[in-house]
Amino acid sequence: MNERRRDLVVAVLALAGAVFAVLQAAVVPALPDIDRALHAGPSSGTWILTANLLATAVLTPVLGRMGDIHGKDRMLRVVLAALGLGTLTCALAPSLPVMLAGRVAQGAGGAVFPLAFGVIRDELEGDRVAGAIGLVSSLLGIGAGLGLVMAGPVSAALDWRWLFWLPLAVLVAVAAAAVHWVPASPVRTPAPVDLKSAALMVAGLSALLVAVSEASVWGVASGRTLALLAAGALLVAGWVRHELASTDPLVDMRMMALRGVWTTNLAAFLLGVGMYASIALVPALVELPRATGVGFGGSVTAAGLFMLPTAAPQLLVGSLTGRISRRVGSRVQLLIGVALMLGAYVALTLAHRHAWQLIAATGMLGLGLGFGLGALANLIVVAVPPRQTGVATAMNTVMRTLGGAFGAAIATECLARGGSINGDFALAFALCAGALALGVGAVLAIPGKGLRINVRVLRDRRALSQS
Repeated sequence: MNERRRDLVVAVLALAGAVFAVLQAAVVPALPDIDRALHAGPSSGTWILTANLLATAVLTPVLGRMGDIHGKDRMLRVVLAALGLGTLTCALAPSLPVMLAGRVAQGAGGAVFPLAFGVIRDELEGDRVAGAIGLVSSLLGIGAGLGLVMAGPVSAALDWRWLFWLPLAVLVAVAAAAVHWVPASPVRTPAPVDLKSAALMVAGLSALLVAVSEASVWGVASGRTLALLAAGALLVAGWVRHELASTDPLVDMRMMALRGVWTTNLAAFLLGVGMYASIALVPALVELPRATGVGFGGSVTAAGLFMLPTAAPQLLVGSLTGRISRRVGSRVQLLIGVALMLGAYVALTLAHRHAWQLIAATGMLGLGLGFGLGALANLIVVAVPPRQTGVATAMNTVMRTLGGAFGAAIATECLARGGSINGDFALAFALCAGALALGVGAVLAIPGKGLRINVRVLRDRRALSQS
């Protein structure tokens, strides 16, 4: 593949990831409008977010594994088709059940990232892998920021349905480019798909995510919450046991137990807490009336603009990930990212009454995400052989999504508490800071040999897999 085509492939993959991230985040500020249009109550409307998060978590590893088996290029087309169909369904949805069906189909788009990482590893030279993965990874945060920024102006000038129509137009062009430019996968591992394993995984993760997402509505200590958490834990335990006994596991648990993998996945979970909590907390703080003495009395559009400092640094850092990784190593890069996010939440805990304080902290948060997201994927890629790239990076995405569910739950629970509103925000920021402090420990536990992207190892593994 020539240089120009490689650049086009990376651009297509990055745009695909950005469209998914925009679609996932843009509905957040528009939920009240969507609830009214579909005659759904606030508690029912939250399922528009929960259904998508749940589908992303359970479909990503399955589709990532299918990419390893049948080819990343083929599964990428399937995923983009599902994302497009789901987006069209949401744009036309006349009722909440139809909207939820569309959001579930959109959840398949989460597999864009592990499939993209697999394509990059297969097609690019070793010294360009880290930079390309970093760029695609950064589009998750950038796309989420863009989705939050565009939600207010688009809803006001047009209608909330255009939050689906506009990304769909871009998605159609990206899908056509993917069919034309993304080459057939040279690395495949033909194997049957273990349906029992998939069922156990889907049931277990679904139970855990629903329990965490609905805890603020049902009550953290309610019978439904505790029962679902227990059921989810038992199903996940059964899934792990089944995978260990399987000759063709959906997710190789021995691979997941590698120190370089489980420590990076733990770091991804804790980073996800901080990433998704900010999406809930920052807009809520900006839109809070000034009379409270805490909020800024801003509109939905203003709340989105306050997220720009989070998104902008990620584009710069994502494009430089390759150079940063070669200079300091992916482990150090991840450590810098998590430490910056920790510093941002500590600053927010202590001071969030003035706009400049919020802008400075969210800028630091975005810089940390830029360092962290690209490093996570690169550390997983180095830790596993090419034939397991899809499923391994998919599980890393799942761990970040699970962390995001906990982060959103922390934000919702703290903001629903009685008493001082300022204290509620301070508590939420402090809990996120605590999670990221644990994240620093998780990064330090990543093996030292993961410090640098070993170009020779990547080349040797690719050659071995193709022989």
